[in-house]
This record gives sequence, C-alpha cells and structure tokens, in this order.
Amino acid sequence: MRKEKIMIGKIEKVPLREVWKNEAKDFTSWLFDNIEILGEEIDMDLTAIEKEKSVGTFSADIIAENGDGQKVVIENQLEKTDHGHLGQMITYVTNLEGKVAIWISSDPRPEHERAIEWLNEMGTDIDFYLMQVEAYKIGSSDPAPKFTVIAGPSDKAEVVGEEKKEFAERHKRRYEFWKSLLGKSKAKTSLHGNISPGIYSWVGAGAGKSGLGFNYVITYKYGAVELYIDRGKESEEENKRIFDELVAHKKEIEGIFGGELDWERLDDRRASRIRKKYTYAALNNYEKWDQLQDDMISGMINLEKALKKHIANLSI
Repeated sequence: MRKEKIMIGKIEKVPLREVWKNEAKDFTSWLFDNIEILGEEIDMDLTAIEKEKSVGTFSADIIAENGDGQKVVIENQLEKTDHGHLGQMITYVTNLEGKVAIWISSDPRPEHERAIEWLNEMGTDIDFYLMQVEAYKIGSSDPAPKFTVIAGPSDKAEVVGEEKKEFAERHKRRYEFWKSLLGKSKAKTSLHGNISPGIYSWVGAGAGKSGLGFNYVITYKYGAVELYIDRGKESEEENKRIFDELVAHKKEIEGIFGGELDWERLDDRRASRIRKKYTYAALNNYEKWDQLQDDMISGMINLEKALKKHIANLSI
C-alpha cells in the first residue's frame, strides 16, 4: 500500500510594513477592530472604545476597557522602541486616568524592557506592558499577527514594588528623625552644625583626625552615638592601633562621659568603634523620639568631651 505524503508548510516571517503600510491608518485601525487578539495574549477581556483619543495637543492610539471596566491605553509603534513613545505612553495613561498601559512595538529595546519592569515595581496602581508584534505566514496563506509579552506586571514585580515602598518609607522616616535631631543639636553643640539630614541610618561629623568621625546612629532596634574609626582600605592595623590607644584610657574616658561605653574593636572587620546605645526606643517609636533625641544629643556632647583630648594626642 502506497504511503500518502504528508505536506507540511514552512512558517515565514513577514515584514510588518508589508502587512500594515501605515501605522496609524492601517495597524491601529486593524487592532481596533481585532482587539480580542491582543487581549488573548495577556489574558484580558478587551473592548475597543476610541481611536486617536485627544490628550491635550497629543492623541492616544487606542482607548479600550478591560473586563473590570478599567481604562486601557494602547500606544503603537511599528519600529524600534524609543524614549518618545515611552514618554507618550506614560503621559496618556496618567492624564486619562488609565489602569493599564500597553506599548506595542516591532522591536523592543532591552533598555525599555527594563524601564517597563521598573514602572511595575514602583507600586503604582497602573499595570504596564511592553509587547512585541510580528507577522507570519505559511506558504501562500494570509499573514497572521503574533503578540508576545516582553515585560509586564508579575508577582515578582509586585513583591519588589512593596519592598521599594517599604524602603522609601524607611528613608522618609530617617530623614524626619535626623531633621528633628539636628535642629535640636544646633542649639547645644556646633559639632554637627553643618550637617544636613539624610536618609541613611547614620549622620556624622569629623572628629579632628582623618578617618575618625562622631556619628549619630538610628535603627529599628536602638539609637546610638559613637566614635567610628576607619582610615581607609589599607588601614585595618592602624584602626586597631588607634582603638587600643584609646582603650588604654577607658577608665578616664568613661569617667568624663558619665557612664559605661561599648568598646567594639571589631576584629572581624576593618573598622572599630566606641559607642553608647539607647535601647529603650528606636526609629519606629514616634512617641519617644523627643526623649531619645535629647539623650543622643547629650550623649554626643559628653562623648566628644571625653574623647577630644585623647584624639588630639593620637600618634597619627
């Protein structure tokens, strides 16, 4: 019995400009009428609402709605992605109060893929998509579109977004803490008089010798004042020698300070420090900020007074 020959066609990629010669007139119009093809790729029920929607002196390519009735803004670009279209997409979706922004391109750049990922990680209430459009045919068949998600919202982006919001909140809280503390301290000591509030867990001023600094520290567990000793990358032995010179005067220093200090040589690290910790309050205890800041300022004044002579006498 003669075996029938199986005919299999070859998939060929078709240049998009052979399918849609004009981006606005041809591609946008086709997509408006066939929006469900795009929706299938991102698992979203899309209904096309309006073409060339005015946004000031600009116009958005397509406005659609998803299954929840939320506004979807679609920006088309049948060429390599560029900054202009990225800006347009953001302008349109924010001005039109959209909840989904879809940027379609024939050639997405890696830089713009990362930009869309970053936008999704920012924790806004807008979902951003970057999609690639291609066209294929088999033999003499009509060309068929193929949409591929290059970047879009994801569980990972949501988690990263929440982490970034938490990170930004910590920065804001630290800045407020330092602004208040430094404002108070200027009335009592000039040591940190030229220091501006920052977003990190410490602010510091020079102690009169290179690599030595008087630092305020705030964390979610405690506040602290300290002398931090770190004269650079190649200075570990010198840091430890300086610490040892100071610890030799421990009794006198603690007597002037008015209490015990933590003497941390930190043998597993390059730096060393001498500090006083206040563990009854921390960054998240707003109601105790005043007391904690007052104690830290008094502690810093006493720490400088106790160490000033011995720092001046260091052989460095």
